[in-house]
Amino acid sequence: MAKRVEYFTVKNNTRLNSDIFILELTTAEQLPELKPGQFAQLKVEGSPDTFLRRPFSIHDVDYASNSIKMLIQIAGSGTRRLSRLKTGEKLNLVYPLGNSFTIPGKDSSILLAGGGCGIAPLLFLGRYMKSRGLKPQLLLGFRDSERIVEYSEYESIGPVWLTTEDGSRGEKGYLTDHSILRNERFDHVYCCGPEPMMKAVAGYCRETGTDCEVSLEHLMACGFGVCLCCVVDTVRGKLCSCTDGPVFNTKDLKW
Repeated sequence: MAKRVEYFTVKNNTRLNSDIFILELTTAEQLPELKPGQFAQLKVEGSPDTFLRRPFSIHDVDYASNSIKMLIQIAGSGTRRLSRLKTGEKLNLVYPLGNSFTIPGKDSSILLAGGGCGIAPLLFLGRYMKSRGLKPQLLLGFRDSERIVEYSEYESIGPVWLTTEDGSRGEKGYLTDHSILRNERFDHVYCCGPEPMMKAVAGYCRETGTDCEVSLEHLMACGFGVCLCCVVDTVRGKLCSCTDGPVFNTKDLKW
């Protein structure tokens, strides 16, 4: 798929809690067909300490309004600058980048598992699956109830199961502690979040013989496989997360 370098206009910048927000961006150009799991590299202007573009998963797509959404957590000066963008401001994107999740057959039992801001690519994936007659369930893990975001959006896709580390909502513990993983078996699990969480999910899938794909959250300077800062060790050798990923089947990762 051809890559575009394009200026988008900020349509909305919605703060969800103290450090997570959604950027809704629109373009005058017709959006290309986007695949769940792909990402964009955002140029952060007005932040002297931010020299490189920042990669963010495509959180949601609206082809009718030529708009896309990014779910972003403030982690430094670059994301803090993005959190302050106003409606009407311009933002330069390189997109669509990376590969995409594999879409299974219609009779598959599917679980989408995400932790924290790692839930970002799972909304687009879930909507994409639902539009094709699939019925995914969602397992989302957060630190506490104050960190839960976009619950109703995910609930519109399918049943949502929650964990919080402090037990303030859903089941107490980490995502992999949830009882659904003991009570049900899935054909496919799709996962994104902190690497320790994804490794734990991958371990569960190995033990149960479940196919598992993860979206790796690596720093990416270029997005084109040139800088080699996002290399991951796989059974096929060293691969770049930005071009060979960010989605990998866990059986290919040396975890």
